[in-house]
Amino acid sequence: MVISIAVHGAPYASQASRSALRFAECALARGHAVHRIFFYHEGVLAAGSHGVAPQDEEDVHAGWVSLQESHGVELAACIANSLKRGMLDAGERDRYEKPSATVHPRFTLVGLGQLVDAIATSDRFVTFAA
Repeated sequence: MVISIAVHGAPYASQASRSALRFAECALARGHAVHRIFFYHEGVLAAGSHGVAPQDEEDVHAGWVSLQESHGVELAACIANSLKRGMLDAGERDRYEKPSATVHPRFTLVGLGQLVDAIATSDRFVTFAA
């Protein structure tokens, strides 16, 4: 089964990102394919490369990066929601002449077409809201 996932909640303000990460890990462990993780609304904050998790808390961002590195799952952050929240990749940093990129290189900034594609090409689409 091919699964795509949407994450709407901020990593440390809701359980959405952590639950979606666990769900994706379990789906992969059971032999399912995870096509794309689409970060939307406050969920785009999971793509940030400058945050540091407290020592006594799980590093959700590192979990997403590890998932991508281990399984090649696409981590797609909505570009409109990302830009509103100061989340820029290298291309957007240059385009808007900002001093630094804030999106981890394992995440890509994409439009809503990627969300539509994920829904259309997957057997299941699961949303984790705030």
